[in-house]
Amino acid sequence: MHPVLSPAVLAELRRPRPYPAVSVLMPTHRREPDNAQDPVRLRNLLAEARKRIEADPAVSRAQRIDVIEQLDRAAAEADLVHAEDGLAIFAAPGEHRVWSLSRTVPARVVLSDTFLTRNLVATQAAEQPYWVLAVAADHASLWNGGEERVTEHTNGAFPVTRSLEDPDAERQEQIGDLPSTFSDEQTRHFLRDVDTAVRAVLGSEPRPLYVVGEAAALSLLDSVGTTAKEAASHVLHGGLAQGPAAAVWQAVQPAVEAHAEKEDAAVLQELSSARGRQEFGAGIDEVWQNVTAGRAALVAVEDAYRATVRDDGDHLVPAASGDQGARDDIIDEIVERALETGARVRFVPDDQLADVGRIAAVLRY
Repeated sequence: MHPVLSPAVLAELRRPRPYPAVSVLMPTHRREPDNAQDPVRLRNLLAEARKRIEADPAVSRAQRIDVIEQLDRAAAEADLVHAEDGLAIFAAPGEHRVWSLSRTVPARVVLSDTFLTRNLVATQAAEQPYWVLAVAADHASLWNGGEERVTEHTNGAFPVTRSLEDPDAERQEQIGDLPSTFSDEQTRHFLRDVDTAVRAVLGSEPRPLYVVGEAAALSLLDSVGTTAKEAASHVLHGGLAQGPAAAVWQAVQPAVEAHAEKEDAAVLQELSSARGRQEFGAGIDEVWQNVTAGRAALVAVEDAYRATVRDDGDHLVPAASGDQGARDDIIDEIVERALETGARVRFVPDDQLADVGRIAAVLRY
């Protein structure tokens, strides 16, 4: 399965495909006994997808055989033993993808010329991803950070490595004489290259950055470039440049949580200020209308908020799941539409927006 979502990955998933591009979405469960139903539900949804493919006159025999084979391969890759809160399977002629999501999704089978990505978009936004740069004198690694894990980023220049060719420098490294190691001119050049590589990544995919390393490493990185100066936080912890991932995640968690609290407070203040200026929208229908019109500059929504609605022609009104026209993932639709129109999206802790319908927006005008 594919563990990391990024804007580049989402953009690739959203490009048009030859028909039929099949999306199978399913809520999953992390623990017993609820997870016992997941394999059965997946088999049923895949059987529904095959039936619809076989019954569709727009699908040729060759396409039918190809896409059903892709679905079978995807099903074999789905790891329900280590499931999170949702599963997305995509299959089209010549390709398939499987995603485990930390956010629940409605059960759905869709045949189209694009994959149904709104739930992945919302998951990526809800996870509030970040970068972790772990540095040492001879190795620098970059990590994709999420709510529950980090995974190493190995695209482009990373990991950045060098050999400690100077025997004296190698001896100093072994005995822990790090200040001397980090005063070496070769190390300065190395960390300058690391700074350049990180800035390239941040330029294409901006996120909060946490820099991890010995004090001497962070000090030198700060002196040779801009990365350390602009980081959300410095974490003084050596020995993590080569992982492992679990240790990197644990080391940065206090800083990540502190930054998230600061960001949440700033969002709530921004909403309050917008309310005073009458540039404020609240509640699912009002936010939906403003997002659809491209008027939202910021959308804030509580982490666990879900709503099922239907469109009565003028407004979104409450509905029960399974009703005709019901939209079970309207929050994910709002998030996707907001991001498409250039709005910022922020998920905040539950009950922070209880007095405004659990979802609110700062309006551009």
